[in-house]
Amino acid sequence: MNSFKQSKPVYRFCLFGIVLIFSVPNLAKAQIDPQFTQYMFNETFINPAYVGSRESISATLLYRNQWVGIDGAPKTQTFSIHAPLQNRHIGLGVSVMNEEIGISHQLSISAYFAYRILYPHSALSFGLGGGFSNHEERFSDVRTIVPGDQQFMTDVNKSFLPNSSFGVYYYNKKFYAGLSIPRLMENKIIISSVNSVVENKVNYKLWHYNLATGYVFDVNEDVKFKPSLLIKMVQNAPVEIDVNVNFIFYDFLWLGAAYRSGDAVAALLGLQLSRQLMLGYSYDYTLTPLEKYNSGTHEITLRYSFGYNKKLVISSRYF
Repeated sequence: MNSFKQSKPVYRFCLFGIVLIFSVPNLAKAQIDPQFTQYMFNETFINPAYVGSRESISATLLYRNQWVGIDGAPKTQTFSIHAPLQNRHIGLGVSVMNEEIGISHQLSISAYFAYRILYPHSALSFGLGGGFSNHEERFSDVRTIVPGDQQFMTDVNKSFLPNSSFGVYYYNKKFYAGLSIPRLMENKIIISSVNSVVENKVNYKLWHYNLATGYVFDVNEDVKFKPSLLIKMVQNAPVEIDVNVNFIFYDFLWLGAAYRSGDAVAALLGLQLSRQLMLGYSYDYTLTPLEKYNSGTHEITLRYSFGYNKKLVISSRYF
């Protein structure tokens, strides 16, 4: 999500103006980091080293409608596709994300490269990502108490924002662990009454670190238990923990629950409709004071795997 520092307590952008914390309009941090409940099905956006790990051409669509009922609440659509090359040591992928939050709109396109060290029953992957975002802020849409407030008269029109990412990912059939830095560059937009200027720099003190891991336990022949954990860390900020547990019945039905620290609890449903096609749904219940103003968050995931080399496709992949 995009984050803002409040400059005036006396304006309103529908109800969501109470929630969004705007940066001082002449210095806006222009970055929207994705947040997904079903991150375990969409890890390309978390870790570039994930690309190629499914041993097939894997395409994923995701739609997230957050805090339903609040005007200007986040809406996110993503598409990603990735695959290993024929030699299996290299994975390639691309992703597209469109997100709207209040007056902010951002369209991001990224490409990923991963080099994999292959072992008999596992792999260790190192990944790099690079891309850009088109970011705009419609400050003139903000409803202010003072008509014609000059601080909100200048829009940020489609600023070009570069980004890069790095990650390490280890996995076998039942276990995975990954460490990544999804944003290596800090983007700022400096706004004046005339125009806006983009400032890009590498600031390691603001790097976000994602640690993700999961394991599949065999309860019996037909039931599996799959816990997963995502930890987000950044200097001088609280650690965010996302705990997810799923029971998998007959390799067809996924039922689970999730908890995101200080934010929400969620229920998850997944259907492995075929060896190649999976459909996932999650519902988040907000634990913050926003709970009074919204009816929850909905997220839908659709993933399809094209097995161009069936000899290399692992029969059952749980992440």
